[in-house]
Amino acid sequence: MTTATEPAPALPTIPVMKPWLGEEEAAAAAEAVASGWVAQGPRVRLFEQEFAQRVGAVEGVAVSNCTTGLHLALHLLGVGAGDEVVVPSFSFIATANAARYVSATPVFADVDPVTGNLTAETVEAVLTERTRAVIVVHQAGVPADTRPLYALLESRGIAVVEDAACAIGSTLYGAPVGAGVDLAVFSFHPRKLVTTGEGGMIATRRPEWAARARRLREHGMSASAAERHATGSVAPEQYLEPGFNFRMTDVQAAIGRVQLGRLDAMVARRRQLADRYRALLADVPGLRMVGDPAWGTTNYQSCWVLLPEDFPVSRDDLLVEFTRAGISPRRGIMAAHLELAYADLPRVELPVTERLTRDSLILPLFHQMTEDDQDRVIDVLRDVASR
Repeated sequence: MTTATEPAPALPTIPVMKPWLGEEEAAAAAEAVASGWVAQGPRVRLFEQEFAQRVGAVEGVAVSNCTTGLHLALHLLGVGAGDEVVVPSFSFIATANAARYVSATPVFADVDPVTGNLTAETVEAVLTERTRAVIVVHQAGVPADTRPLYALLESRGIAVVEDAACAIGSTLYGAPVGAGVDLAVFSFHPRKLVTTGEGGMIATRRPEWAARARRLREHGMSASAAERHATGSVAPEQYLEPGFNFRMTDVQAAIGRVQLGRLDAMVARRRQLADRYRALLADVPGLRMVGDPAWGTTNYQSCWVLLPEDFPVSRDDLLVEFTRAGISPRRGIMAAHLELAYADLPRVELPVTERLTRDSLILPLFHQMTEDDQDRVIDVLRDVASR
């Protein structure tokens, strides 16, 4: 009990995201360490197989993170100097960076104002004779409407890479995001539902692409260390082409396999919490919360809201109010074309992207979140909105 002169105890900080990790993950990691095989090995292969089955892909190729996965996907497609890659500016900067890694030029396209995703119309507006690929992002777990995009691009010989960094557990046309596509790349960063600390996965329907990607992620080696160990081969490996070091460790894969088993519960809980946010914020004038599009369902990897243009304070001032209350939301998704890293490109007008990035924020949402936690977030937002 506090006295009149003692400050009340501070409430615990509510983070924007908290991984759901437990004793099972710790035990799986410890088992990998005890086995003596901690680099890329048998657990990575099992994780690849289980992940591919979960998302409806033929093959999964584990990599060090989603960014290296995007880089490797463009390398597989032969994208290079002189080529253009259409990307959304409304995405984490890694999406655009992947084009730069293969010496191609990123071309920014605008997005749909409701989903925050590329559309066939926004992509078509920026296509040129140099366009070699499009990276379509399932932004914040909201699935993009890819059928019109594929219809537009396949007849022109333009490849598609699906940046599914945030989309494990989301669905598209009744199937998991990543099902039956040439190239989809996922992230296992701690802010994603399934985490391995760092890590990523390429999902593909093409076994020959998966085989080449596995060589390329390990310096272009003809046989991995795990394969040589399993067969007892003493023949020296060959290096068939210049490759990379994009490997995942068996310790990470061990954690990922446990995490994959939690996925359905994670998605269900996040959707439950998002529905509660929607119901309790429904009377805030003009506030719009992200949701399911007509063609799929979101996992609510990020629960972002768009403030009305006449909101009493700016988005950044609202973030300050949350911080004072011990709550840590985040600004909305960035606009890469406004960053100094891309100041060398011609300035483009992307009005939807600029509105979304200026006036949106990501509300805290995680599996262990309580209703009391959520009520604290809602109270701050409602209080500021009523001023």
